[in-house]
Amino acid sequence: MTTAEQTWTESTTEVAGLGVRYLQAGDGPNVVVLHHSSGNLGWIPFYEALSRNFTVTVPDLPGYGQSERPVWAREPRDIAILVDRFLAKVAPEDVVLVGLGFGGFIAAELASMHQERLASLVLVGAAGLQPDEGEILDQMLIDYAEYMSAGFRDEEHYREMFGEEVAKEVRELWDFSREMTARLSWKPYMFNRRLPQVLGEVGTPTLVVYGGEERVIPLACARQYADLLPNATLEIVEGAGHYLDYEEPEALATLIAGHAGG
Repeated sequence: MTTAEQTWTESTTEVAGLGVRYLQAGDGPNVVVLHHSSGNLGWIPFYEALSRNFTVTVPDLPGYGQSERPVWAREPRDIAILVDRFLAKVAPEDVVLVGLGFGGFIAAELASMHQERLASLVLVGAAGLQPDEGEILDQMLIDYAEYMSAGFRDEEHYREMFGEEVAKEVRELWDFSREMTARLSWKPYMFNRRLPQVLGEVGTPTLVVYGGEERVIPLACARQYADLLPNATLEIVEGAGHYLDYEEPEALATLIAGHAGG
């Protein structure tokens, strides 16, 4: 799932006694991307597109991929605290924080605690809010390949990305990631009832982006984020599903560059 020619570097830093692995490339203002609950599959075309205008940093969230697991963590806010400490070391100020799906949940929690660190915020198909219409698709109740497939506009685009048979190492990453996600967001699943109460205090310029064919996080959540955040702009990418970063990497990178001034 990485680019053919490696353009990025891999590093590790310590946060609260835990090793956090991250990928990095590019030059310019700092963009930090927080990955989906499925984990970080490597340096994908979306990151490469962003790196044309920004210094892009993509950590494996604590407990995911090659980052060490905080066995004490029990909710997304715990991971947001660790990510804030990670930013203090690698991108301490004026950060464009991009959260994808579950990573958007983490990003919103972090912004509610320490928005002063952020130049802007981008929430892409973000979890974190209880939808007032529909339900968040529960990855714990179905086969993970079925869950991932639901994140694409159609089955054909899913197969283009992962093939007819998903590679063993990708399935192992998904299984490992789902275990950590269950630790953090089992009940309630993928939202925090406290989060809406504090988003009104987040004045950070925010871009809320969802796919028009979203089937994982109800589109109602896009509207709710846009309504709750006082300085938010909502963009719906028609014809795209939950995994905008895979399906529409150039379009998503262009939206972020326009929002963040890259």
